[in-house]
Order: sequence, then structure tokens, then C-alpha cells
Amino acid sequence: MPRSLIDLLWRDHPEAPTGGTRGPRARVSTGDVVDAAIRLADAHGLPAVTIRRLAEALEVSTMSIYTHVNSRDDLLVLMADATHGRMERSRFGRLGWRGRVQRVAESNLALLQAHPWLHEIDDDRTALGPGTIAKYDHELAALAPLDLAPVTCDAALTFLLDFVRASARALRPNPRSGELAQHWPEWSLRLETYLGEDFPLARTVGAAAGAAMGAAHSPSMAWDFGLARVLDALAALAPPRA
Repeated sequence: MPRSLIDLLWRDHPEAPTGGTRGPRARVSTGDVVDAAIRLADAHGLPAVTIRRLAEALEVSTMSIYTHVNSRDDLLVLMADATHGRMERSRFGRLGWRGRVQRVAESNLALLQAHPWLHEIDDDRTALGPGTIAKYDHELAALAPLDLAPVTCDAALTFLLDFVRASARALRPNPRSGELAQHWPEWSLRLETYLGEDFPLARTVGAAAGAAMGAAHSPSMAWDFGLARVLDALAALAPPRA
């Protein structure tokens, strides 16, 4: 009988059901399957993670994979949770809340850049896993000095992580960005000729921003600006001190 997803997520916990001991010992473990899937996703993207390719990578039968995971959807949840569990936990030390939250943001950005396939896993069941819960608990600790109400604290963390995910997408390598930066001095002058006196705000603001960034857009500048605004918004949530 297949194990429930929550039992698969918590398979290493002392309270997890063992599933019996009869029959020959499996050549691979559930952890081996999840690790192989993560390696495939890191190397070739999430579409490469199929039950057939996993079986080939682990040199087992396709049916053997299904003794460890119930479906590909469940496997994706296990992969995300395992990756969350292994991410580096930033030490906060004596940092104030702004420094703590900035470290959380930077750690999540690094995670998404190392494993861009995480963008494609949008499954609420990931929240049930030990790796995700440990990550959540650690990140809530960054917000603890703000003394927010529990629901507000949860929403504040979601707000931060949504910003990080959007920024991580924008910061993904763009094969055309180098060409735009290389030709920006020439192209910006040509564009100014075409604009003339039309679109005055786009011309004025765009020219100033383009000169500062050397391109039409700078994801790194957008990250710095946006993170500072997120921190300002979180500061406004803190209850007034007596």
C-alpha cells in the first residue's frame, strides 16, 4: 500500500511508519530517488525529471521507483522539501531585524539561483515537510524582534519571499543582456531621435536611468532598491514602543 505524502516527507522521523520488513532489501532508498531527481533537475531542468529517466539513472526498474514515490507530483514536493532542508541557515548573531531579514532574503535568492527549477514547483503540500518547516521556523526568527502578531508575521514573511522569487526570476541570465549593454550608447541615441518630443516622461526618466545603468534595465539595481523598500514596509508594521 502506498505511503501518504506526509509519511514520505517525514520518513526519517522516529515516529514514521516503517512499512514492514519482509522481502529483499531495496537497492535504493527513497532518499536516493529524491537525490537523483534533484541532480537531474539541476543539470537539465525540471522537465528532465521523469520516472523513466530516474530509473535509468539509478539502474533500477520503473516500477521500483513507484515503491518509493506515489507519483511525479509527490516527487516534486519531496525534492523541494529536501532542498529547503539543506539550504544554508544564516546565523543572525547580534544583528538587528533589518540585517536578519536581509540575510534571509539573500539566502533565498542564492537557493533559487542554485536550483532555478524551484520556480516551477507551486504545490502547497510542500509546507508539510520537515525541511520546509525548519526553513520557515528559522526565517520567522528573523522577524521576531519586530514583535508582530502571528498572522501578521506569517504575512510579512510571505511578502518578503514573494519579492525574492520575483527578483530571482528577473536576475536569471539573459543571453541578450550583454548585447543590449554593448550597444546601449548607440541605441539610446537612436531611440532619442525617434522619440522626439513625444513621451516626455519616458524620455527624461528613461535617459537618466539608462545612463545610470548602462542599459534599459538592471535587475541588480532593482534588487537593491526593492529590498530596501521591503524592509521599510516591514518596519511600518512594528507596533509602537511604549
